[in-house]
Order: sequence, then C-alpha cells, then structure tokens
Amino acid sequence: MPLPLLHVAMPRSLRARLLIGAGLWLAVAMAGSWLALTALFRSHLQQQVEATLATHLDQLLANLDFPADGPPTVRPLSDPRFTKPFSGLYWQIDQPGEPLRSRSLWDVALPLPQDEPGDGELHRHQVIGPRDRPLLVVERIVEPPAGEPLRVAVAADRAELDRPAEQFGRALAASLAVIAAGILTAALAQVTLGLRPLGRLGAALARLRRGAAERIEGTWPTEVQPLVDDFNAVLAHDAAVVARARTQAGNLAHALKTPLSVLRNRMQTADPALRSAVLEDIEAMRRHVDHHLARARAAARTVGGSRTPARARLSSLGRVATLAHPDRAVSVTVQADDALLAPIEVQDFDEIAGNLLDNAVKWAGGAIRASAESRDGDFVLTIEDDGPGLPAAARDRVFARGERLDEQTPGSGLGLAIVRDVVELYGGNVALDADALGGLRVTVRLPDAG
Repeated sequence: MPLPLLHVAMPRSLRARLLIGAGLWLAVAMAGSWLALTALFRSHLQQQVEATLATHLDQLLANLDFPADGPPTVRPLSDPRFTKPFSGLYWQIDQPGEPLRSRSLWDVALPLPQDEPGDGELHRHQVIGPRDRPLLVVERIVEPPAGEPLRVAVAADRAELDRPAEQFGRALAASLAVIAAGILTAALAQVTLGLRPLGRLGAALARLRRGAAERIEGTWPTEVQPLVDDFNAVLAHDAAVVARARTQAGNLAHALKTPLSVLRNRMQTADPALRSAVLEDIEAMRRHVDHHLARARAAARTVGGSRTPARARLSSLGRVATLAHPDRAVSVTVQADDALLAPIEVQDFDEIAGNLLDNAVKWAGGAIRASAESRDGDFVLTIEDDGPGLPAAARDRVFARGERLDEQTPGSGLGLAIVRDVVELYGGNVALDADALGGLRVTVRLPDAG
C-alpha cells in the first residue's frame, strides 16, 4: 500500500519560499559543519592528551629505578600534579604484591582492564577513577632486569579533554551563527535584487491597468525580457482586434440607424394607427442599438485606456442636459479640480455622466450638483438633485433595462441600465441614496483614479 504524500503548505511569496529554502539548507549545513568540526577538534584534542600522557609515561619509565636488593622505586616526576591528591593526573605501576602509585591517587587504585599488551606496546583505555571521574589511560608492559613484568600506566581526567572541547563547541556555534546570519542577510539582499524586476513588472502592469501607459517599456533582464516582449505583442494584437471590433460595431450601428431613420420618415405619411405602432417599434429598435453600441464601446476599451478631464466634460454635459429640456428651469453646479482625470474613455464618461445629468434634470426641483474627486485611490463621480428623491425599495428596480417608475416622464428606461453596465465594465459600481439637497444622489466609483 503506497504511503500518503505529505503536503506541506508553502507561502505564496517567492521571496519567502527562496529565503525559507536557503534558511533550511543553511541550517543543515551549519549543523553538519558544527558536528564535523567539533568531532574533528575532539579527536585532535584526544590525540594531544594521549601524546602528553605517553610523554609522562616515558618520563615515568625513565625515573623508574630497580635496586639490586629491593623493589623498584620512582624518582619524582616534573609535573607537580602527580604529588597533589586527586589532581586529575595519576600514574600506577602494577607489580607482584602492592602496586606503586602516585601521591595524587592517594589510596585509590586505577581499575585497569584485564588485557595483555605486548612488550613495549602502548595501550589506551577509558576507566572510572577517583571520585568517579572518567579517565583516559595509556599503559605499557616493561621487563625489569630481574623479576616479573611490570604494568606501567599514566592517566588523566577526561575534563582535560571535555572542557576545551565544550568551550570550542560553544565558540564554534557562536561563530557559525554569525556566519549564518551574514549569509542569510546576503541571501535576502540577493533575493530582493533578483526579484526587483518582478516588482517593476508589477508596477508596469498597474500603470497599464490605470491607463497611464499603453505598453510595458524599459530594459529588463534577459530572463524577463521574452515575457515582456510576448506581453507587448499580445497587447498590440488585442489593440488591433479591439480597433476592428469597435469599427465594426460602429459601422453596424450606423448601417442600422440610417434605414431606421428612412423608415421613420416614411411612416410620417402612413395610416395613423399603423404609424403609431411602427414608430413605437422603430424607437425601441433605436434604443437597443444605442444601448448595445455603448456596451460594445466600453467592453472594447484597450488595456491602457485613455483619461478624460472630468470638470470640462461635466460642464459641457450639464449645458447639454439643460438645453435638451428647455421647459425645465434647472441650474447645474460643477465641483471638480481642473486637473482631475477620470480613468475612462471620453465616450464612456459622456455615456455615464450624460445619462445621469439628463435623468437629474427631468426630476430636479431647480438645482443639480455634479462633483468629481479622487478618494482612496478611486475616481468618484456624484450627481445630486433637489427633486422628490427615490424610495429605498425602488432603487434597485431603476437599474433594470426598460424599467420606468413614472410613465408620464419622457424616457426609454435604458439610461441607468446603460450607466451601470458601462461602470461595471470598468470594474466600478453605482450607488443610489438620499442627498443633502433632499432628492436623489447617484455615486459612481471607478478604480485607480489618476
């Protein structure tokens, strides 16, 4: 039965993934280096300690005397630790009867293992000595001029080995930590520099989305340049397709509008009943042509769409709306910065603001306020009037295509539907609520105002 795969959640950030990967491998490398170097240092240190013990052993053998009329004797050795009780440095000579011991052993004997080294051969052991301390032991069998062989041993406390090894391990760990921190810092800098072109690419795409550029410009690394070139080629191809689609939509609209106008004119002399029915159908067809032409124009905008001066267009559209309804005594006040640009093509801006102003003129009591501003990175257009307003329950209904809440007021019922369609194609939204003037306030929000 196959084992289930272990799924590890990885962060979505490339920088985090690269740094986590580098950190893991660095941790493994540093840990492996610490283990290897401390083991190497301990091995070297143990060799040094054993070499020192071998030197003491040679000196002990050199100071060993064999009197003709008595047991062997040992002259004092040069290292004073041999005379200090439990100093950590000891010697012992096993012989028939009582063994000879250094004063440092006091009355404790070294528990040498029961092996039989060859004559002159150096053996190494680890035993437990006085006060239950671990010892390193080197020993040798020597043949005296007369009598039984002697087993000569020198021992040292393992603290002579362990203490320097622990100090070295701590110092090495601190050094490796500093090195790891430096390498991680360098890796962070390298990853940041390496991924910087992706950040620039993201900023370039944001400029395209805002309409501040029509293609990705600049010099890019060789690994990124093919992607930029392909993306620019796609943009150019899409722009050409959009231009053709827009031209075809315009041609279709005009091709339909002309026969409709001729048919409408001819129907002026027809039978009144027939004329009324056909003119109503012609008007419905004309409205649908206008509506779908507006949608095609908005949907076919290029990635780097153009920008529209908000104040100038609002002023012009306000004048047109009031002239279109000479029977309405309404004034339009425009509030917008002269430098403010709407992130939308001028035809689509006119479609949105023109429909909203026309609707406001129909219902206003006498005052309309059109304002535009940049708020929280978005372009916000607000049309307010002092008319009767609109009940909250009816605000969603007015966006339905062909929906008219008052059949006595002229209109096709497509204006607000067109407004919402065009706004949503630009990624924005439309909201209706009551305003300070007492009537209806329509708020249009479009993303990425410049």
